[in-house]
Amino acid sequence: MPSFRLRAVAATAILSAVLTVAPAATAATSPPAPPPSAAGLHSTARISTAFELPGDRVYPEGIAADPRTGVLYAGSYADGTVFRVAPGRRVAEIFLPAGADGRTTANGLAVDRSGRLWVTDSTAGVTVYDTRDREPLARFDVPGDAPFFVNDVTVAPDGTAYLTDSLRNVVYRVTPGLLARTEGGAAALPEYVDLSGELGPREPGVFSLNGIVTDGRHLLTADMTEGGLYRVDLVSGSVRRVALEGGDMLNADGLELRGGTLWAAHNTTDAISRWRLDSDGTTARRERLLTDDALQLPTTLVHDRGRLFVVRSQFDQGGPMGPGTPETPFTVASVRGI
Repeated sequence: MPSFRLRAVAATAILSAVLTVAPAATAATSPPAPPPSAAGLHSTARISTAFELPGDRVYPEGIAADPRTGVLYAGSYADGTVFRVAPGRRVAEIFLPAGADGRTTANGLAVDRSGRLWVTDSTAGVTVYDTRDREPLARFDVPGDAPFFVNDVTVAPDGTAYLTDSLRNVVYRVTPGLLARTEGGAAALPEYVDLSGELGPREPGVFSLNGIVTDGRHLLTADMTEGGLYRVDLVSGSVRRVALEGGDMLNADGLELRGGTLWAAHNTTDAISRWRLDSDGTTARRERLLTDDALQLPTTLVHDRGRLFVVRSQFDQGGPMGPGTPETPFTVASVRGI
């Protein structure tokens, strides 16, 4: 629909401005953590290409793994195409074409335990798909006229989906009951918790909340602009800032959680960090930091079958963040040893 496309152009302009200036704006107030030794950073980490994405203007943003099959899905921020690649394949295929169901972007992706694919559109909300026949099951749109940018999504073990809004700084929630009641139609995307008070005042148009993950007891979501990490208790709804030891979440885009290990993709610094969480998720200690130009501005990552799959967005090469020419084909990286 035209209104979606107009909002997409505005959101892209905001994204470009915010991500380009974020490192300079925060350098004065966030002193860098002491770097680990070069050997500790690079001796075992190995970066290679996992698979290619067809198209010369893909600019991928999101990725998800089907926990039942190992099939991977990746989404294009540029036009909303969703790609699918089976284990062992070197080239992805188009699973959902650009513009399908009014979608103009494909930011966050997640596959739940029932095999449903959740695809966020920054300019609208989220659509849920049946991965067997590619049909949309339900759509949830952001209500109200205030600016918004639906960014990332995670699904808890009970089937509840949680989504971040980078401009409103809220987390939305879609429960299994709401999904069942909406099947075959559309509904408003309900707000679950507002983190604006925890984050403090922000200039209009500044992106904050981005990546989000859950272990079923808590949510963890990163504030990419100020470098904080926040925990939401899923029983009480209470919010607290996680104490970070040895680093921060500046430019943290996508997050991935497995047990007590948390990974973050730091987009404009071409970095991946690995953290160890304590048992209640109130403290995180940075264990590893990998910085390498070969990550090509990583926007998110997923851990599957012993390795990390990392999206190489190339947003700074002729994409939403500046001039240049992207390296084609666009690819998703495989990273081992971090």
